[in-house]
Parts: sequence; structure tokens; C-alpha cells
Amino acid sequence: MSDPTAPAGLAQRRRLLGGLLAAPLVLVACATPPDSSSSKTEAWSGRLALRVDSVPPQSFSAGFDLRGAPDAGELLLSSPLGNTIAQVRWSSAGAELQQGGQVQRRASLDELTTELSGTALPVAALFGWLRGDNPASAGWTADLSQQSQGRITARRESPLPTAELRLLFLP
Repeated sequence: MSDPTAPAGLAQRRRLLGGLLAAPLVLVACATPPDSSSSKTEAWSGRLALRVDSVPPQSFSAGFDLRGAPDAGELLLSSPLGNTIAQVRWSSAGAELQQGGQVQRRASLDELTTELSGTALPVAALFGWLRGDNPASAGWTADLSQQSQGRITARRESPLPTAELRLLFLP
């Protein structure tokens, strides 16, 4: 006999996963270059799209605002109407995902993204990719050949499932 609460739990997990998976994409997709007057804190805005080749396949797109640095920052994901979908914050003290009235906290950003998506998402690498640098990110390969035109594509081949993150931004 099936659990009558399973569909609601599955829908909630998909919403959380969607918000978290969309965050990196949104950050890179339509990003605005960082303010040159700030030496440590960067701020980017744009649109992103993420496709995860899971069973069933999942895809997400959102607007994003990314602020901070790889070691401490904040990512806001938004709908096409500008409503906040999710907010992710991280620092050396841990990471949290706030979506609606729910908050999930974990010891690190990698732990949080792994729990929600099955793998660590390359949030720290996004800062470099947006600047045109190509830092290593386990399992991810970034194509920055169109970065100066405001396009970045990153692919994850391992661990499975494979995934593709596309970002559009103002160079």
C-alpha cells in the first residue's frame, strides 16, 4: 500500500531541489559584472538554466542575484515575475536554504547542495567563471569560449546523473 503523504513530500523535495539547482544557473545566466570598487565582495545578476539527466529528467530556470565570495555569500533565485523562489546563504559557519517559510541548515554549502541535488553544485566556481577564470570544480567542465559575449555553459559528467548549466549575462 502506498504512503498517502509521499506525493506531498516528493513535491516539496522537487521544489527545494528546483530552487537549489536553479541558483547557480541563475547566477551565471544574466550576470552583471562585479562592482570594481569592491575588492572582496562581488555581485552578479542574471538568468540561468539547469538540466539534470535524472530519471525523470529535471530542468529549471530562474533569475539570480549572487553576492559575496566562494567562502561566504548569498544567492537569491527569482521567478520571471521577480518573486523570490529561494535564498541560499553560506559562510564558514555553514549553509542554509530558505524557501517560503522553510529553512534547511547544513555544515557546508557542498553538503547542502549534495543533499538536495545528489551532487555538490559548483557555486564557488561560478564566481571564477563569471570573471572569465576557469577554476577546477570536481566533475564539472566549463566552456568559457563565449564568456565575453555573456554566455557560459558548464557540464557535469560525473557523478551521474549528468547535468548542464547554462548562464546568460551582461559581460
